[in-house]
Amino acid sequence: MEKLIDLSYIIEDNMPVYPGDSVTSLKQVKILQEDFYNNYRLDISMHSGTHIDSPMHLTESKEYICEMPLETFIGKGCIIDVRSQPIIRGKPEYKESIKENSIVLLYTGWDEEYGKNSYYDNHPIVDISLGKLLIEKNIKMLGIDMPSPDKYPFETHKLLFKNNICIMENLRNLDKLLGVPSFEVIAFPLKMRADSSMARAIARVL
Repeated sequence: MEKLIDLSYIIEDNMPVYPGDSVTSLKQVKILQEDFYNNYRLDISMHSGTHIDSPMHLTESKEYICEMPLETFIGKGCIIDVRSQPIIRGKPEYKESIKENSIVLLYTGWDEEYGKNSYYDNHPIVDISLGKLLIEKNIKMLGIDMPSPDKYPFETHKLLFKNNICIMENLRNLDKLLGVPSFEVIAFPLKMRADSSMARAIARVL
């Protein structure tokens, strides 16, 4: 029997955002008892909460995220336990565990810091050596339970983007996939002309 695991954070008013990004505003603007219907208005950066960065975010790509093939955002999942690794490097054993054309999730456990300053200031870094391995394996997308795989000048970001690999940031509940033999990741961006988009990411245990 299949099981769905929600990997996303809730979008809410004044939610945590990357330092320098706009504050999220989610307000009720129409009330049933007064206006005869309910409605809400959302003002949000595309990089708030669980979201997908496309190559357009940090490269000269002119392709909006809505123009990327839908197949990019759904695929066989692969999870790697990288807890207690401040620098996440490529390792020989990853060559066996990472499958071609998969969506790779890195479980750092850093989601426990979500909402704290440390979540953005002290998160682990994905080393270029792992980035090169992911490219070698021709993965579809990298997913992480932290706000970014790197810091300025964002070399890992750019390396993956130049190879048309999207990055899904701010995931949660990756611990629930440890030891799961087979699962699929489904995470579609909104159909918008932008560099990136919020996403409802889930894992479907097969």
